[in-house]
Amino acid sequence: MNVIHLRPLPSTWNENEGDAVNRRLTRREFLTAGAAALLAPSLPGCGGGQGVDPAPIRIRLTARPGIPALAPGVGESALELGGGRDGILYVPATYAPESPAPLFIALHGAGGRGSDWSGFYTAAENRGMILLAPDSRGITWDLVRGSFGPDVEFLDRALAHTFERCRVDPDRIALAGFSDGASYALSLGVSNGDLLTHLVAFSPGFFFESAPLIERPRVFISHGTDDPVLSITNTRDRIVPALRSVGYEVTFLEFAGGHGVPAEVGSAALDWFAG
Repeated sequence: MNVIHLRPLPSTWNENEGDAVNRRLTRREFLTAGAAALLAPSLPGCGGGQGVDPAPIRIRLTARPGIPALAPGVGESALELGGGRDGILYVPATYAPESPAPLFIALHGAGGRGSDWSGFYTAAENRGMILLAPDSRGITWDLVRGSFGPDVEFLDRALAHTFERCRVDPDRIALAGFSDGASYALSLGVSNGDLLTHLVAFSPGFFFESAPLIERPRVFISHGTDDPVLSITNTRDRIVPALRSVGYEVTFLEFAGGHGVPAEVGSAALDWFAG
């Protein structure tokens, strides 16, 4: 079992300086996340199956990397696809269309936005990695609120937007998320393994086997031992064993801390992705 125990860590995530992904949750976010952990189903035979029973509207991502027709702007740019809730695309200064780059798709937590991932910009520069961080259509991702739907469609549009501008390495595409975004990344990712090569879940609340599993992306999961929002027990005793039981290679990292992405945890996940 791949478990890495870390010492207590600072709350901010950045390899040098930058914004925090770990932040104080509002009461609404806390209640939303807590309800998701209690109500969302898990894999059959893993102690779940209670609560909401999503009826998938759309779960397959259809956008695929290829030869881009447009040139991307370097640095951060708005997607300009979703009005008030949109998202960001970050392209490192070292990007060159003749060298396909890894793509890290990052899903925010409840009440958040794609810009919450700005602390990963330095890591994107250091690793020559493209970062795509869309906003959910509502306060959190649609599956957490009942079923797959508009968020899948918007993510597919955001991917098409990215592939039209950026040369992406098809062997290095990660779907990642924090909190509600982590639960969504796992639940959507298992049905899109023909596109996604890696899944990263920072402090997830649940994993829902929503459709037939398609291939087996590698999985990285982290969780704080003192998380007051989403318990590590659910991740350690249900989510990780559930994924392993159906053939996923899971690296599970525990750290001494709360509900967030400490610097060493973010670096470990990106090193795992790069490796």
